[in-house]
Formats: sequence, C-alpha cells, structure tokens
Amino acid sequence: MADFEHLLIVEDAPSLARTYAAHLDALFKSVEIVGTGKEAQATISERTPSCILLDLKLPDTNGLELLDQWTSEAVAAPIIVITSNGSMGVAVDAMRRGAVDFVVKPASRERLQATVQNAVRTFVLKKTVETYEAQIDRKTFCDFVGKSLVMQGVYKTIEAAAPSKASVFVTGETGTGKELAARAVHQLSPRRNAAFVPINCGAIPDNLIESELFGHVKGAFTGATADRMGAAHMASGGTLFLDELGEMPIELQPKLLRFIQTGEFARVGETNTRKADIRIVAATNRDPLQAVAEGTLREDLYYRLHVIPVGLPPLRERGVDILLLAEDFLVRFAGEEGKVFSGFDRSAEEWLVSHDWPGNVRELENLIRQVVVLCEGGAVSADMLPALRNAGMPSRPEPVSRAPASRSGLGHDVPVADVQSRSIEPLWLSEKKAIERAIALCRGNITAAAGLLEINASTIYRKKAGWEKLEAQA
Repeated sequence: MADFEHLLIVEDAPSLARTYAAHLDALFKSVEIVGTGKEAQATISERTPSCILLDLKLPDTNGLELLDQWTSEAVAAPIIVITSNGSMGVAVDAMRRGAVDFVVKPASRERLQATVQNAVRTFVLKKTVETYEAQIDRKTFCDFVGKSLVMQGVYKTIEAAAPSKASVFVTGETGTGKELAARAVHQLSPRRNAAFVPINCGAIPDNLIESELFGHVKGAFTGATADRMGAAHMASGGTLFLDELGEMPIELQPKLLRFIQTGEFARVGETNTRKADIRIVAATNRDPLQAVAEGTLREDLYYRLHVIPVGLPPLRERGVDILLLAEDFLVRFAGEEGKVFSGFDRSAEEWLVSHDWPGNVRELENLIRQVVVLCEGGAVSADMLPALRNAGMPSRPEPVSRAPASRSGLGHDVPVADVQSRSIEPLWLSEKKAIERAIALCRGNITAAAGLLEINASTIYRKKAGWEKLEAQA
C-alpha cells in the first residue's frame, strides 16, 4: 500500500525518469513525469505534490532558478535535487536554497527510496510541529513567562488539574518556580477567591512547624503568649501550599496525613478538633521516592499527596525561554529603578543561552536585577554579565582538564573510564546543545536557527525527532 499521495519527477531524460518512477512507484498513489521547468510549474500550480524530484539541468531553465522560485512561493512539498558526480558543490548550494536532500546519478533503488521516504516524513513532521506550536504558543501563563514546548506541557497539566479537588505534587530544582505553579493551580481553581497560604517546611524550626501549620493556644509552649490560628485554619476554603515537603519532621507527618484524610485538626495545646476544607499543593526539590526510601518522607503521605504530578523543567532545558525571561526581568526592574535599557546585544544573548543556570530562573532574575542596579542603561552587553558572575554569581562548570599524559597516553592517577565519562559526551548530545542554543538565539524560529547553523530547517526537525529515542537509550 502506498505511503504518500503524489510524486512529481522533473527530468528531461525519459529513460532516467522512467527508472526513478519504477523505483518509487510503490511509495506513491500516483507518479507524474515532466521534462521541462515550464511543465513543472504548470503542474504545481494545479496540484501540490507530496514530493518533487528535480533534475538541475533542464532544457528550458536552470534547476536552481526553479528551486529559488518554489522556495519563495513556499511550495508545500519537499524538494530533492538530482545531480551528477561532479556537481557536489551545486548540490550543496541547492540545499542552502531550500532543497531538503539530493541524490547523485545514477541512484540505486534503495538510495532513492530511503531519501524520498525520509524527506516526505520529515516534511510532514515539520508541518505538524509548526501547526502544534502555532496552536499552543503562549508566552505567558498566570505568572509564568515562557513559550517553550516543555512549558506548554506544564501549562496544560496545570489547567487540567486546577478545577479538580485532587492534591497536586510539584517537583523541580530550586528556583524553577514551584510556588508559581502552586499559585497558578489556585488562581485557575474554583477556590481562587479564598486564601492561598504558603508554608515553607524547610524554613521553620522543627519545634514550631506544627504550630505554624495547625496553630496553638496560649501557654501551649514557652513563648506562646496568645492564641494563634495556623495555616490550616487560614487556608480553609482555599489552598495550602506545602513547600519543601521532604523537610517536614517525620514525627509530624502522621498528623498531616490524618488532617488530609479527615479534614480535622487540633491546635497545639488544645483537645477540641476543628474542621477545614482545603486543597493541598505540595512541592519538593528532591526526588520524593528517594526521600521515601531514605525514611524522611512517609510513603502513605507521599501517595496521598502525589495525585497529580507537575514536573518543572530546569531553565537550561527551556531554550528560548531564557531570553524571554531575561527581557521580562530587564523591563520590570528598569521600570522599578527608573532606568532605560534597550535590551541585550548579540554577545549578551549568546552568554545567556550558553550559561547552565544552576540556580535556574531565580539565578537569572538575580543577575538581571544586578545588571539594572549597577549599570546606567542602554544595551546590555556580555562584558557586563561575566563581571557580575565573577563577583559571586554561580558560573557554568568549566570543562574537566585531563591529567598530564604518561607514556600510555593518560595520567597514572586517572582511570581511562573516569577521564572519558567526565570529559567526553556523545556527539549527538553536543550537536543537540548547539542546535538548541541556535533556536534560543532565534527566539524559537527554526528556519532562522537553521540559517545560523548553515543547515536545512528539515534537518533540525529530523534531529529533534531522533533525540527522544537517543535520550531514552542513554
């Protein structure tokens, strides 16, 4: 059964054209052969093919000129050029002008079929991704700023979870915006008009956290000079956010579990129970299952709270969002300080997207605030950023240097496997980082990023499709 609709072969040599058609007939429902550029143009104006096989030497026109015309007209079909052995430079030029691939005469059946199948499938994938991005491209969501695909997934999860009464469990590195996610759940829920009460379980002394959570009565402990209502009471009808849940004392966790199950609690020093209707959003920057395994987080509490998981990606995986966030912070802080900045120059943009951001969005926010406070205005350049970084900002880890070489080629104290694991990464991963950096610099524009990298846009889409498989195998 044919995989694709229509193939157009533009080749003035009838014997070669028939050979190509015979090789590719099984892949298409229909195959059409034309021998001139004029005929090809007339055919395309009536019907857009699924793929075009274009010979560059035609009797009435130069194939490259025809390619330029179709590219400018945005013909919605992948174009594969046919060239001779001595014309590799022309083939490369054609790729830069918009062709997705090339074949060299004479081409075998296997080569032709593989090239055409890859071209059409990649082209379809590209159009699907572009349509998907156009449909979901939101640069802001509640208090989030970011339009990367990974953040679009986060937004959809939050939107789906918000109307429910189910508990939400947010995970992510420090500085990724876990409280923003919790507030977004609250803002989009039916509880939005009631209180949102955050509790940082890691910032409150162990002997006071129960009082912070449930309240206390006067005289319940030293320093309890008056009755006090806790977060559970204040959040009734609204949302209670338990940040850094893994830091909660293990002896308090059974009381929290009982409260979640029954909705009842008692203030410290009080025997009477009270009821509260709350929704809980919990968060941690640690692996919660590892905390369960280590005994610092009760398994039953984890499963009670881990109903709807929301995983926040680190900033280094958000690509284009780095510059969007930097620009948002620059505008906001410049307004607060009464200064005028015109944005970031290319050198600053390159530094921003190259940095690993171990402190994530919080680190970026801190850096931009320093830039605004310490600089006069104008365009932010790269020489401002490293100076601030060297003054105390976390920096990107430097490459691991090799040990002095011995006669065998490696230092005596450094095992071969250790040197390799620390200083060498797979080629596909280095390529992935370079492509993602270019996409970020081009604000998510795949075509512009391909231009910077001097490759075809379809190559980026094809590689993006393959990264998921490679990452799953890694």
